[in-house]
Amino acid sequence: MGASPASGWRANIVLYAALAANLGIAVAKFVAAAITGSSSMLTEGVHSLVDSGNQGLLLYGQHRAKRPPDAEHPFGYGRELYFWAFVVAILIFGLGAGVSIYEGWKHIVAPEPLHDPLVNYIVLGVAIVLEGTSWAIALKEFAAAKGEMGWWQAVRESKDPATFIVLFEDSAALAGLLVAGLGIWASHAWGDPRIDGAASIVIGCILAGVAVLLAREAKGLLIGERANPQVVACVRAILDRRPEIVRVNHVRTIHTAPDRIFVAVSADFDDAITMGAGETLIESIEQELKAALPLLSSIYIRPEKAEDAPDAVAIG
Repeated sequence: MGASPASGWRANIVLYAALAANLGIAVAKFVAAAITGSSSMLTEGVHSLVDSGNQGLLLYGQHRAKRPPDAEHPFGYGRELYFWAFVVAILIFGLGAGVSIYEGWKHIVAPEPLHDPLVNYIVLGVAIVLEGTSWAIALKEFAAAKGEMGWWQAVRESKDPATFIVLFEDSAALAGLLVAGLGIWASHAWGDPRIDGAASIVIGCILAGVAVLLAREAKGLLIGERANPQVVACVRAILDRRPEIVRVNHVRTIHTAPDRIFVAVSADFDDAITMGAGETLIESIEQELKAALPLLSSIYIRPEKAEDAPDAVAIG
């Protein structure tokens, strides 16, 4: 049974909230930059526009990832979401950080006359409210998803990039807004428009740092990461309860999507078990594993002597 429109909206509430906020903020920032000539406001507009595109790409990636398995992709298309997450990181670095640093350098080399900053302050205030709302929603959803894990551990263990990409983007956006506000204020307080350009460069550096962090996490997911240790421990516990299994050589897992896991088990079966009984046993184990761990979309159990699996300790 497919998910209802309401459940789909709920699952993507973080992305929709961020997309709505960034689209409105981007328009306001570009208008303010055109009126006042502020470099940091222009780069903030580019930042919001890039973030809007990023949310769109993640929503597109989620849509593509839901396609069912076929002959060419027997494990489905779930990992396509990881590809688009990596593209998002590249866009933040290339467009967000690159344009911000370039615009800042340009305004330092050829500073423009100062204008009334009131429009900038109004737009920044509205942007902080909208970004703050999006950030609070993302923070709440991520806090609920991480459970007992620490924040950084939760990022490292998360297999759904949308849960932490939006949180990181919104955090960088709020930091950028504060830097832009300080840059505009300092430029007028000290009568030096180059400070506004320097603020733009600082915003670019913040975006570059976030992009590198997101790229590293997305790369790991794209290459293929194991399931959380709790999942592996649960699989081992179920296998260990079976008296017909002498030893579990290894349990290897890989996420084929945020909500789908392929697991391969090598186990040493009792020599007294016949082939027919072994087939029945494997089928029973698979049913028990799927009942306990619905995320296990594909299960492969291989009867194998312990001495034939020498790398069991190193990798299992």
